[in-house]
Amino acid sequence: MAKPAAARKPSAASTVALTLVLALASAVLLFLLLRFSPSSPSPNPHPHRRLRLRPRAHAHHHQIPFDPVVADIERRLEDREWERLAAAGLHAPGMEAAPVPEDLTDGEVDADEDYINDAARFNVTLRVEALFPKIDVDPADGAVTGAELAAWNLANARREVLHRTARELELHDRDHDGRVAYGEYERPSWAWRFDDHNSTDDGVGWWKEEHFSAADMDGDGFLNLTEFNEYNFFSDHAVSKSLTYFLIQHLLV
Repeated sequence: MAKPAAARKPSAASTVALTLVLALASAVLLFLLLRFSPSSPSPNPHPHRRLRLRPRAHAHHHQIPFDPVVADIERRLEDREWERLAAAGLHAPGMEAAPVPEDLTDGEVDADEDYINDAARFNVTLRVEALFPKIDVDPADGAVTGAELAAWNLANARREVLHRTARELELHDRDHDGRVAYGEYERPSWAWRFDDHNSTDDGVGWWKEEHFSAADMDGDGFLNLTEFNEYNFFSDHAVSKSLTYFLIQHLLV
């Protein structure tokens, strides 16, 4: 009697074909798992989001860092460059925009960039958590508003400007008494190309003695750090003698 079809053993050819199909399916499945599974953690995650310090070539046109720690690092690097240029005589009074050698602090910048991109030493998430309560102050309600962010950025910008003013004051303060007289301040070298009125083509010169006197809030003939900052950048107060003087000069032209 013939055996039923169900009891027949599969042929060798069909067994090989089934094995190949299963092997191919397994290979495809393994490829898909490897292709779409999360990658293993790397010592430098998100390389396309690497934080960078501002280039020295753009030191005069940059955004103020949001994190004071990063701002302090950038100021320290900039101060070292400033000191080197001052020692070399490139920042003598009347000199401006001195060229900066490209190879001066490249190693220091790389080391500092490695620091702020090292999650173990500088964790961005933890920094945001630490800064949040310092920004959320008006009121401290657990949410940061646009006005609070603007106030935070403005405070950082003021700190940056005042730091630069302190360096400028130290440069022009020849007797090192912490203040600058008009006789100590030498106008920019390019200003000597203009007319006898000590002004630009539009008749207004921010280096004029009248502007210097307008910034002298206490009238003692000297500019301290606050007054010298007013002289160079104008204050943001509603009534600024220096700014008022500057606007009047424009109106009189």
